[in-house]
Amino acid sequence: MAIAPGAAGEPVRYTLRAGERRLGLNACLGQPLTLAWTGAIACTHCGRATKKSFAQGYCYPCFKKLAQCDTCIVKPETCHFFAGTCREPEWAERHCFQPHVIYLANASGLKVGITRGTQVPTRWLDQGAVQALPILEVDTRQQSGFVEMLFKEEVSDRTNWRAMLKGDTVDMDLPAERDRLLARLGSGLANLRERFGTEAIRQLDAAPAAFEYPVLEYPTKVASHNLDKTPEISGTLLGLKGQYLILDSGVINLRKYTGYEVVVS
Repeated sequence: MAIAPGAAGEPVRYTLRAGERRLGLNACLGQPLTLAWTGAIACTHCGRATKKSFAQGYCYPCFKKLAQCDTCIVKPETCHFFAGTCREPEWAERHCFQPHVIYLANASGLKVGITRGTQVPTRWLDQGAVQALPILEVDTRQQSGFVEMLFKEEVSDRTNWRAMLKGDTVDMDLPAERDRLLARLGSGLANLRERFGTEAIRQLDAAPAAFEYPVLEYPTKVASHNLDKTPEISGTLLGLKGQYLILDSGVINLRKYTGYEVVVS
């Protein structure tokens, strides 16, 4: 599901992608929607049929051999590129050795996160953040992992997806939170700069971003659909937030079913 910021004063735009076909979901709000899984799953990398999807869209062989499926993607501080054991060194050079941003976001409360500079603001929208603020930029993904570990001593790196989908997130003063955290973690950041170089970790002076999502009605109780257990789900589309469809019958995280063959009607 593709997500893009809306024009000034307009909500985030959602587009459902299926092969070459595109369906604008914002226009479907308030209408009945059915998702029916055919039982087929294809690896999003190699295209082979698979009975089970690994890491949200891969067959098992690709899951075991691709660098983008390695544990260091989730835990960048464990990068083993310089040990000579990276699964795909050329892929790593393109994706891991480029500027990464450390940011604060508010989706269900304050959290810290990291993303490639080219993924701003997509990463925030994927998480359903209503506010976000980039605070630091580093040269590599591994460095972003070390910085995130430092911030995790003071703030969570997780989003409470159920709270995010209830839509009762309270606005925060992210610049004030940034200043508070940078002050508290100054010594740790100084140690990282000494290790990687003064210019390797750069403070950003950015304005906070705010996002509005296309939601007619938030659920008071969040019940999640599972296509593996219930191959066909139906309901009226009430909203879109993060990677979730909010139906009057429950919510579904579409990213979880990447690679599934689904008929939409």
